[in-house]
Amino acid sequence: MVETTGFNERAWLDGFGHPRSEAMRITERYRRRDFGHMDLEMTFDDAKYYTRPFSFKTTMNLIPDSELLE
Repeated sequence: MVETTGFNERAWLDGFGHPRSEAMRITERYRRRDFGHMDLEMTFDDAKYYTRPFSFKTTMNLIPDSELLE
């Protein structure tokens, strides 16, 4: 589990322009299902702009012999 805090209001939460405040907390949970597959769940909590925390889940797949993307 990775928990991130310490944001400022000078940048958007995403490319669509959703706001974030200094109270924003992002929690990332990683689970490796097997070799080559990892599940990621991200939860966003910012009581200043949103009425309740929201999250999404995605799967990440290993692509051998590829460039590392940051």
